[in-house]
Amino acid sequence: MGLREIFEISKPRIVVLLVITAVASMYAASRLVDGAAQLDYMAYIHIIVAGSLASAGSSALNHYYDRDIDPKMKRTSSRPIPSGRMAASHVFAYGLAVSCVSVIYGYLYLNAVSAFFIAVGIFSYVIIYTVWLKRLNSSNIVIGGIAGSAAAWAGWSAATGSMDLLGFLVGFLVFVWTPSHFWCLAMKIRDEYAQASVPMLPVVIGMQKTSKYILVNTAILLPYSLALSFIPDGLGMVYLIIAAASGALMLVYHYKLTKNPTSEFAWKAYKVTAPYLTIIFLAVALDAAFYLPL
Repeated sequence: MGLREIFEISKPRIVVLLVITAVASMYAASRLVDGAAQLDYMAYIHIIVAGSLASAGSSALNHYYDRDIDPKMKRTSSRPIPSGRMAASHVFAYGLAVSCVSVIYGYLYLNAVSAFFIAVGIFSYVIIYTVWLKRLNSSNIVIGGIAGSAAAWAGWSAATGSMDLLGFLVGFLVFVWTPSHFWCLAMKIRDEYAQASVPMLPVVIGMQKTSKYILVNTAILLPYSLALSFIPDGLGMVYLIIAAASGALMLVYHYKLTKNPTSEFAWKAYKVTAPYLTIIFLAVALDAAFYLPL
């Protein structure tokens, strides 16, 4: 078991995305919520460590559980377990240990509420999505999106010690964005999911209908994201402008996808959808730093 394999089963791109989400939420809460703690650099190090461990551990457990279907898909057939580079038992031990450490670390160095949301994220991704829904129902990724929301909630509560309406709604953005994001990828590799008998939406209802579901989901996401600037004590003008521009771009591409529901164009739409989460949470942080009320 080498460092390369550990790095791979930890899914570093997901780690980075969720850490950005958590850190941006933590910073925004520290600036926007009355009575929130004024954070020093160690507080950010703690959320980065806890978030990285939680994401890496749950990703490794995902690798372990999917070891039987990964060889059936070109995208995953070269992963450490199916390629024989790591023993499944080692991946399981690493994933379980790192996941547990992340919750304990969060409890000791952040607070109990933040640790709770870290645990919620792990449970949602590993148990609800990977073990329960992924192979059972085409709504799998919809419910599984709560794992990403938990990262934002963990960051917000790390600064406040609690959860308020704005913090919940900011985190829920991840849940609303996830279907549009993942269904584009599922359209791209529909045939692989079909070969592995995984009931992702394009496998169950086809490419055309899935593209319409993506458009509807994005049509919900855009006004939802903008509404965060219009609730009492909500976000400001900086966030609103960035959210409107990035959401509108997604909507345009997902409308075009309904006219050209192919794996090739789905991949283009995916490349537009993927950066949205980073952009929107950087917008939340920038809004907190340079708050301009509506």
